Amino acid sequence: MKDQTDTNPARRRGGKLQVKTVTMAHGGGGKAMRDLIDDVFISAFDNPEIGDMEDQARLTSDLLLEPGAQLAFTTDSFVVSPIEFPGGDIGKISVCGTVNDLAVGGAKPLWLSAAVIIEEGTEVELLRKIALSMRAAADEAGVHIVTGDTKVVERGSADKIFITTSGVGVIPPGRNLNAGRVQVGDVAIVNGVLGDHGAAILTARGDMALSTEIQSDCASLNGLMEAVIAAAPDVRCARDATRGGLASALNEIAEAAGVGIEVDETDLPLRTEVKGVCEILGLDPLYLANEGTLVLFVPQDQAEAALAAMRGLEVGKNAVAIGRATPENPGTVVMKTVFGGGRIIDMLVGEQLPRIC
Repeated sequence: MKDQTDTNPARRRGGKLQVKTVTMAHGGGGKAMRDLIDDVFISAFDNPEIGDMEDQARLTSDLLLEPGAQLAFTTDSFVVSPIEFPGGDIGKISVCGTVNDLAVGGAKPLWLSAAVIIEEGTEVELLRKIALSMRAAADEAGVHIVTGDTKVVERGSADKIFITTSGVGVIPPGRNLNAGRVQVGDVAIVNGVLGDHGAAILTARGDMALSTEIQSDCASLNGLMEAVIAAAPDVRCARDATRGGLASALNEIAEAAGVGIEVDETDLPLRTEVKGVCEILGLDPLYLANEGTLVLFVPQDQAEAALAAMRGLEVGKNAVAIGRATPENPGTVVMKTVFGGGRIIDMLVGEQLPRIC
């Protein structure tokens, strides 16, 4: 891809698919593969930074020119089942998940790559739908998908579509969000209700004949993080509560900072429907995955400002303080129960739900 300063990039003529399902020929490196890439992915992701389709993206940003700026880089694979679920699909989650991994570190996400593994026989229209979902999620987050790859595998070697996204962003000078910075007295805040994504995936599979209206919370959180940092500039750290849920995120922070973390059960934001699903199936909602929910720690005197900033955005309207860092029980998370006792919240052992992202 040519540098953005090139005012006359050579654009190749896009090919068109003539079939309804993907065949092994679409992974063979010839015209069929080129038509698949052009018709499904380039048509959806087209932006100035894709340029003339070289084997690499060539990128520049004024953010990188600031003295002390840091490059942030992350990668993740997505194998969620089912591919489409209430509130999202594998395309949306692949973009939002990678954007959020950058955002919780204080980075401003800029560019994504997308590598797609496609099972032979997958419907082309499903691919189009997923690609357009990725584009919509990228536009909403203000990032560009600038490079990628496709591979086709034999029928039965994958479950229609697997996606690996990598993301690049820039951490502005002076920002240092790190779990080790959490101090005794800092307040723990979440931006929304817990467990919606895990519960939505579980019910969408249809194995348990459960009927609920639970939607995944899948969303990009970079705008929310920028608002919080502006309102509460001494934010210590943030974690998106994905696999392993809130419990695992809190345990990681407690261990890294060498503090205890105490949360109050009565403050945890949970939908009645999610509680019901968990009670029926014997699951703990604190370990259910989220894809649009984060937990962050701020100094006590900046907690109200952080909450106000979060509540001013749709993805933060349900923000609430759930606990604080304490000197007792370093490295341990304890929940004050509704009965007045204390319960240790350990890291997740095993997997409550496989293939939730």
